[in-house]
Amino acid sequence: MGEPRPPGGLTTTPEQAVAAGDGKRTLGLGAAIALLVGNVVGTGIFVLPTSLAAFGTVSLIAMVLCTIGAVALALVFGKLGARVPAGGGPYAYAREAFGEFIGFWTAWSFWLTAWIGNAAIAVGWVAYVNYFVPWDSRPGKIVIALIGLWIPALINMAGAKNMALFQMVTTVLKFVPLLFVGLVGIFFIQGGNFGPFLAEGSGLASTLVAISGAGAIALFIYSGVESVSIAAEKIKDPARNIGRASLFGVLACAVLYLLSTVAVMGIIPHGQLVNSGAPFADAINTMFGGTWGGGIMAACAIISGIGALNGWTMLVAEMPLAAARDGMFPTLFAKESRRGAPINGILIGTILTSLMAVFAYFQENAFDSVVLLASFTTAIPYFFSACAQLWWLYTGERQVHKGSLAKDITIAIIAIFFSFWIVYGSGADAVLLAMLIMLIGVPVYIWQKARRGEYGVAKS
Repeated sequence: MGEPRPPGGLTTTPEQAVAAGDGKRTLGLGAAIALLVGNVVGTGIFVLPTSLAAFGTVSLIAMVLCTIGAVALALVFGKLGARVPAGGGPYAYAREAFGEFIGFWTAWSFWLTAWIGNAAIAVGWVAYVNYFVPWDSRPGKIVIALIGLWIPALINMAGAKNMALFQMVTTVLKFVPLLFVGLVGIFFIQGGNFGPFLAEGSGLASTLVAISGAGAIALFIYSGVESVSIAAEKIKDPARNIGRASLFGVLACAVLYLLSTVAVMGIIPHGQLVNSGAPFADAINTMFGGTWGGGIMAACAIISGIGALNGWTMLVAEMPLAAARDGMFPTLFAKESRRGAPINGILIGTILTSLMAVFAYFQENAFDSVVLLASFTTAIPYFFSACAQLWWLYTGERQVHKGSLAKDITIAIIAIFFSFWIVYGSGADAVLLAMLIMLIGVPVYIWQKARRGEYGVAKS
């Protein structure tokens, strides 16, 4: 049959992209898991118990449902990573399955997610830095946010090895204290602290409304499950390790989230928890007495946030790097330094994130708006990735193991519904604004096509 050709007239096949990346695969299984965990576990976990407590303990059901969806996505990315072990993850999968425009659409959406989401992480991160550095004026917060954004940028520009080392260290430093609260806190749980099953209302209708509301919050804590697949060109043995790292990383996050949230809900009385600004600090203070818990958890949140920014700064450049090689993004995104860092992608992404962070400090409730906006744009790559897996399973275009066909189809369908739920949870305002930003990408796509001398459908 000969060497496979890239679809739609593109310049590289997944196989060629894999071969091109063989010389710079520096991330082993442990580093890949750290990348995913570091990206998924950001600053949101530190306020999650308070947000969920407002719905009652029914919110734990929503967490379990979200966990099932996240695991399904991790399994889908693992299968897709074995099928198409090329850089760009969801972009490569959508491009291979549905052609260049859907591939571009996916890359554009994820690129927006990465730098918009980094601004939200930075704004949340500043709140914890202010615990130790009381620069709580608008200029002071902006300065702290910019420092938090450019430190990871410099680390990433120093190369993947330095980025991976920093990610490993920060992941351990933030994972261990949170897991400590989850494991040790079990012994301090009192049943009466959990509060009612439903904080408001009763019956099936109220239960479904509460699950949807709590789910809309819990959905966002798993953003980043695609991290390993996007960095595929830097992963050793990607056909094997993308799936393992995705699954192990999501399961580790799930255990951390569920244990720590249940522990905090059982340690702090419900009436106090719903008004807590620092639930983990309050939990530690309740467990051991004193007021030193606030400082410890603020430090953990700072480490967690900077680790998440480090990993997402890598992803903000990796997706456009893969797309630029195929002529889908401007060629300047394809430039790499001698250390193999996509230098222009890092710089452009960090500049845009910096501008978004500054903008946020001149808006009321901008943090929530930015988070919901990024959540919607996240759902687009998830949706097309799950659809790509379903398409390959249905058509048999690529190798399918019949013994696991029913299981794989079920997992893909769960991932698709999970993507729909993310869109629903983002809210109408975020969906409208995000679609307007998504449409800006169409002229960019047309421009790139014209530069390649292609008009209409590319001829292969």
